[in-house]
Amino acid sequence: MKIRNGSLIAGTLLLAVAAPLWAVSLATTGPAQPLPDADTAPPVVESLVAGSSSLVPLMAMDAQAKPPMGVDAPAPDAVPVGKPDGKPIDDIQFVERATDRGRAEVNAARDAIPQLKDPQLKQVAEHLVSDHTNATERLSQIATAKGWPVPAPRTDDAPPSGTASSDFDAKWVADMIDGHERAAALYRAQAQGADDDDLRKYARDTLPTIERHLAELRSLQK
Repeated sequence: MKIRNGSLIAGTLLLAVAAPLWAVSLATTGPAQPLPDADTAPPVVESLVAGSSSLVPLMAMDAQAKPPMGVDAPAPDAVPVGKPDGKPIDDIQFVERATDRGRAEVNAARDAIPQLKDPQLKQVAEHLVSDHTNATERLSQIATAKGWPVPAPRTDDAPPSGTASSDFDAKWVADMIDGHERAAALYRAQAQGADDDDLRKYARDTLPTIERHLAELRSLQK
């Protein structure tokens, strides 16, 4: 009886330690025993929580080792680089753009003079040829003195041949207004923020002429 009672005591202690397995332990320690009441049954939920506490550090380590999948933010180098509108561009780039634009407008105005029907538009075209030719030559002199490259005349700058269409005046005015609006924005930005002092002064001196041409063209647009 002492040994049997000792076995029963040991079995009872085993049930207290291994709470989730109390039902299996009863079946293997001896004869069938009555099931305990719900009030006296070991707290299974609490045992599970207590037993799971040792897994929490491992889960945290695993989460750190494997970051969650998601949309990666673009790297700084992947962000497109560029200057917004209204900001000055590099001085050498300005020389290239302003020279090409000035030559194109001179050629377009020179070709339009014999085809324009409105006498006032003819006069504006003549002013464009003279003013833009002088401005382009001055810009070329500034760039050459500083050792900056000056773009060569483009082959497509040659004026097209042919007779004027019935709406030639309207199309020419619209094209000239668009070109002068772009030129005014380009020169305005350089006049305010060009790195070179001479180039900034040139842009400031030339901008009023471009704006005057633009105002004349708008007043004659029909």
